[in-house]
Amino acid sequence: MSQTQRSFELADLRAVAEELWPGEIAEGWDRVGLVSGADAAPLRRVLLAVDAVDATVTEAIEWGADALLTHHPLLLRGVHSLAEDTAKGALIARLIRGGCALLAAHTNADQPAGGVSDVIAERLGLMGSSPIVPHASDPSIGIGRIGELESPESLRAFANRVAAALPATVSGVRVSGDPDRSVQRVALLGGAGDSLLDHATVRGADVYLTSDLRHHPAQETVETGAVSGGPALVDVAHWASESLWLDGAADRLAERLPGVEFRVSGICTDPWTFSVGARQA
Repeated sequence: MSQTQRSFELADLRAVAEELWPGEIAEGWDRVGLVSGADAAPLRRVLLAVDAVDATVTEAIEWGADALLTHHPLLLRGVHSLAEDTAKGALIARLIRGGCALLAAHTNADQPAGGVSDVIAERLGLMGSSPIVPHASDPSIGIGRIGELESPESLRAFANRVAAALPATVSGVRVSGDPDRSVQRVALLGGAGDSLLDHATVRGADVYLTSDLRHHPAQETVETGAVSGGPALVDVAHWASESLWLDGAADRLAERLPGVEFRVSGICTDPWTFSVGARQA
């Protein structure tokens, strides 16, 4: 039987996911890998999404997916019940009844080539990008990316570049800095990134792109920059920054599991649905 005619099982998806995004490179606090499902279950359709929420679980089950592969782990923090009158318990029950396994590739998918931050750097056209925080076992991979635009441009032009690269969300692209400031050296981290605001590499960049910047850390960075220099800040929706990874992940899985159908969810799982009263600069 040729490879294209082979029947695959959930175990094959787990093995390929481990090859692409090894669990050993995930952060120690993370919870990645298989959440629910049986290795011997047949694998014909896989849906990819950033989040396991009601909408994406419904999409997976209605499409007849055998597995839902998400970036964010559903059970990242401790839970003490999977009763169906709890949000997570209800989702797990629906997945099990629907014959749909659940897997997560989170910080182990952030770090490698083709990972979350790497894809953002590529979409923005950064040259010579490398990790902000190299992994101890392999300095070619790691958290975040630092690289340069081909030529300097204004901060406003860079913000427009970011907006064009990411899917639209209610919060759009928020910027802290002089719109006319020249930027070329770019630091970025897909997902929540205020933990790197004080990192020397970020401090040495012209602009730092990330998500979920909190008021006080962002304000302190701006105030410090006014005295001793530092990056402008660009804050985008968490979901938007990580969603760019999904297409490439689906393609890489499809190459290794021919005959299995992979689909990227088109559902926006950003939690914000509308905004009012925004002040324009």
